[in-house]
Amino acid sequence: MANSSLPPYHPTSKPSKPICGTSFSWKSTNLFSLVVFLCIISYFLGIWQHGGSTVPIKDTAATVAAANAACNIATTNNSTKLDFNAHHSLDEAGPTSRETYPPCNAMYSEYTPCEDANRSLRFSRDRLIYRERHCPEKSELLKCRVPAPYGYKNPFAWPASRDLAWYANVPHKELTVEKAVQNWIRYDGDKFKFPGGGTMFPNGADAYIDDIGRLINLQDGSIRTAIDTGCGVASWGAYLLSRNIMTISFAPRDTHEAQVQFALERGVPALIGIISSKRLPYPSRSFDMAHCSRCLIPWAQYGGIYLIEVDRVLRPGGYWILSGPPIRWKKYWNGWNRTREDLNAEQTTIENVAKSLCWKKLVERDDIAIWQKPTNHLNCKVNRKLTQNPPFCPAQDPDKAWYTEMETCLTPLPEVSNNQETAGGEVAKWPERLHAIPPRISRGTVEGVTAEVFQQDVELWKKRVSYYKNVNNQLGQPGRYRNVLDMNAYLGGFAAALIDYPLWVMNAVPVEAKINTLGVIYERGLIGTYQNWCEAMSTYPRTYDFIHADSVFSLYKDRCEMEDILLEMDRILRPEGSVIFRDDVDIVIKIRNIIDRLDWESQIIDHEDGPHQREKLLVAVKKYWTAPAPDQDESSKIH
Repeated sequence: MANSSLPPYHPTSKPSKPICGTSFSWKSTNLFSLVVFLCIISYFLGIWQHGGSTVPIKDTAATVAAANAACNIATTNNSTKLDFNAHHSLDEAGPTSRETYPPCNAMYSEYTPCEDANRSLRFSRDRLIYRERHCPEKSELLKCRVPAPYGYKNPFAWPASRDLAWYANVPHKELTVEKAVQNWIRYDGDKFKFPGGGTMFPNGADAYIDDIGRLINLQDGSIRTAIDTGCGVASWGAYLLSRNIMTISFAPRDTHEAQVQFALERGVPALIGIISSKRLPYPSRSFDMAHCSRCLIPWAQYGGIYLIEVDRVLRPGGYWILSGPPIRWKKYWNGWNRTREDLNAEQTTIENVAKSLCWKKLVERDDIAIWQKPTNHLNCKVNRKLTQNPPFCPAQDPDKAWYTEMETCLTPLPEVSNNQETAGGEVAKWPERLHAIPPRISRGTVEGVTAEVFQQDVELWKKRVSYYKNVNNQLGQPGRYRNVLDMNAYLGGFAAALIDYPLWVMNAVPVEAKINTLGVIYERGLIGTYQNWCEAMSTYPRTYDFIHADSVFSLYKDRCEMEDILLEMDRILRPEGSVIFRDDVDIVIKIRNIIDRLDWESQIIDHEDGPHQREKLLVAVKKYWTAPAPDQDESSKIH
């Protein structure tokens, strides 16, 4: 078990009040007598039905005890104490003997269904389309539980996890050799160390970020959300966290072995992804800053379509930062094994694409170049009368980004009345941005969501998260959870209520949701992604320490199988990770029946407003178990 400085911790869930019991006040005597009488009748009726017609009754106390026992068996086991602390040892056995979903073979310990290497080979290599999401058909879905690798340990708590990870959790040494001189990662006994380096910042991410900070202001709260394309092990995003800048890092699966998996193990937000033929799964105007450090994306090719997509997701006035080839090619061209002419042509083309997007080049200094997107398109539209390359996109939804084809047209910014106005509205600086009315709401572009609705949502989630901490008081203990997923985030209220804790929340907005609120979440300075929960998430197994599922199963009722969503949750949840479901009581009961087969511990809890609400909470903990030892008899493994 990973070392932890946290004190021993034994949370108790808030149990429902018992229906039957031996303790009562005289004011409730009549009610108690009636309940006991009914329990006694049920008890003797059960005995009679099973042929036990004569039972000696020694005294009244014995009769009441027997009746209480019978009554307790018939009620939901809501008095179970859930323990959310990490207790496992490495020699513990696997699943219990009761009927459960079987464990998958150990070969699936890093299975990412929609980025499966074998399936991807069926698709085109052009523009690396084969590395995009390609999910299994229903007949291909695994009905087994993805195991943790043998020897898996709880990750180091943040901030130690930024610099350390257990080798057993991500058993890949390839990067320690391939990137040995670039300070990405080092292998040291039973753990990896992350010095904070990168291909273009061998002196460390902090020093590199300081260089950027001398060129643009990273300290005044105007830059809060960022995206890192081709992120490596996400050191850039990891070190920006101390500056209150929240970065989504992404890279395709196994371009360098397990790079995104390393990022997640470090406690850094990351997703598997690639800029190829489909839009990135984020709304327009999401990020204050985008970054590429030798990310190998051919920015100048295909009509500049990749820079056009960066433009779509950049906020008005946002920055694009490029370091590495072809920047400073006059110094490095020989070491990059490319000709001067080739590098010069590439940079010239990038400059021309940026100009066509109306970006302004702010600075090029040493190995870093920075461009800025305009705050509106007034001047850009005037220029478009002279040149149509690329043209503005026709009427479309700029926020639609789930399996949506990219186009070589410029996403128009919202209309403005003058050249000083920020298109779509200016966001407040961080941290005021979190609770300020988001521009999409104040301008009435989110159907049915007003400023009043937003404020009510803020207060509602403060109340709910306070209740969650009573149900699972480890949620309120800094350091227990780091990677958190909200499967149906709405306005991001759950994440906002946890903002003071050392954790990050991936706010997923289902594509089936009635209204698209992910743009609001980004305007609040939070991060998230679109997701269809009938499909797997683009992330590795064991990504999240805590999952919040608010009305997810009501939303997906009759859309896909409940068990498939729960098996996906089991895949992306860490051993000893926790889940809070909230849904209609009938759905909660169905969920519990399935997660019993996942071998999770669970308990149904009343709504925060009391037992008369149909909506209930189901609190669950995934048990610790791993794949068997590598030398274990193959015949004992379940496929």
